[in-house]
Amino acid sequence: MTQSILITGASSGIGRAVAELFLAEGWQVGLLARRADRLEEVAMGHARAHVLAADVTDPSAVDHAVNQFVMQAGRLDVLFNNAGIFTPAGTIDEIPLEHWFNSVNVNLNGMFLAARAAFRQMRHQTPGGGRIINNGSIAAHVPRPHSAPYAATKAAITGLTRSLSLDGRPFDIACGQIDIGNARTPMIEDLVHRQQQDNPEAAPMESFAVEDAAKSVLHMAQLPLEANVQFMTVMATKMPYIGRG
Repeated sequence: MTQSILITGASSGIGRAVAELFLAEGWQVGLLARRADRLEEVAMGHARAHVLAADVTDPSAVDHAVNQFVMQAGRLDVLFNNAGIFTPAGTIDEIPLEHWFNSVNVNLNGMFLAARAAFRQMRHQTPGGGRIINNGSIAAHVPRPHSAPYAATKAAITGLTRSLSLDGRPFDIACGQIDIGNARTPMIEDLVHRQQQDNPEAAPMESFAVEDAAKSVLHMAQLPLEANVQFMTVMATKMPYIGRG
């Protein structure tokens, strides 16, 4: 049977790149995001693409999307838990509470809800088991200045990954996390633009092709369930992640 993957945040950025690669590899791919029109663009020409317009912060919508995908694909082998947002920068006293709550709702609650629905399906399907890949961030370990909501929520994902790994063992559900640093997506391009506006003399931000991040997700997804990439960091080689200031 053709393997299946459900991707949240599949309409742009890393999610879209992962979706396009898995479609090219012949997987059944569930495309989940809020905007159906943008998902239709990703799905165009692919018989194995399944458009699932839903808001990851809506529990009933997430449950419905997972059920709908399983009805179409037959089972759920992999969840790429990817949907996330990066709110405007600021020190903690400058950040509107709305931005904090939005970050928690999408980056943490949304990933919890998607993992919850996927875990339930993987636990009870026949044969049982599956894999959940959470998209963390190197920001959980070395945050950018003025990014408390993003860094805090991404750090929480690491705890979620560890808990899912432990709780999934009796049911053959593997869980791993990929931390991606500066893949060239619209979000990174916008960040580069803002940094250049703030400091035109600054050196350009190091980045790498988002397609290479997608290949790393494919490697994790293709492993047999007896093997797991628990944590992977893939990043621009020259970005200042390691070193001393």
